[in-house]
Amino acid sequence: MLATTQGIDARSGIAMSYPATGLMPRPVPSDPIASAVRTSAKVTPSANLAFLAALEQRASAMRADRDEEIVAQEEAATYCYLVVSGCVRTVRLMEDGRRHVGEFLFAGDLFGWDALDRHDFGAEAVTPVTLRRYARRDLEQLADEDRGVARRLRELSSNRLRSGREHMVLLGRKTASERIASFLLEMAERTSPDPRVSIELPMSRGDMGDYLGLTIETVCRRLTRLRQDGTIAIDGTKVAIRDRRALGAAGCERSVH
Repeated sequence: MLATTQGIDARSGIAMSYPATGLMPRPVPSDPIASAVRTSAKVTPSANLAFLAALEQRASAMRADRDEEIVAQEEAATYCYLVVSGCVRTVRLMEDGRRHVGEFLFAGDLFGWDALDRHDFGAEAVTPVTLRRYARRDLEQLADEDRGVARRLRELSSNRLRSGREHMVLLGRKTASERIASFLLEMAERTSPDPRVSIELPMSRGDMGDYLGLTIETVCRRLTRLRQDGTIAIDGTKVAIRDRRALGAAGCERSVH
């Protein structure tokens, strides 16, 4: 688990929680949500800000470097986390060493709040990330006292269940080509307000494969086929969707415009 220690940033005078590794993170604004809130659970920014702002005074700022562990698998679920910047993956390791990536999290995504007594999945930084850490007991107390907060958390839970069911269908019934196409559409919807603009995919091909239940070789082959067909263009970690309708058809999506 990524540990933190308390300290004062020398340049800004802002009270910070620093990683125990000794790395000094850049100060995180006291209201980091206002400029970057966007949640995959489709909760509006203002609603998300409303219930998290009440916990800001007791939140901790955290930083993690690429591939650094944030939460360990089966760790006690004491905290939940808001991604302020960067990308996080949730992972579960099987006894034989195989790995499953549960989801990718981006700026504005809240995770760990819905765990029971322990985190079933660990969490790791895909890129350098900045997070806010909240005590789950504080969030639960806030939900007990505020019906609006409780309603928002139910909405988050419902949307996570919906996303989980959709991913179950993807893993259980879709072909490799359909999985890749659906993944690109999912990332475009979550990370780019304008689907005509290139989307950034910071995760490795191995991460994609472990998320989609495919080998690295299959991921690479299917992306190459989509590029050769003119459906997408690839430039390093950037992918431009050239034909969104064709990509939707390739992913067996019901309606793509």
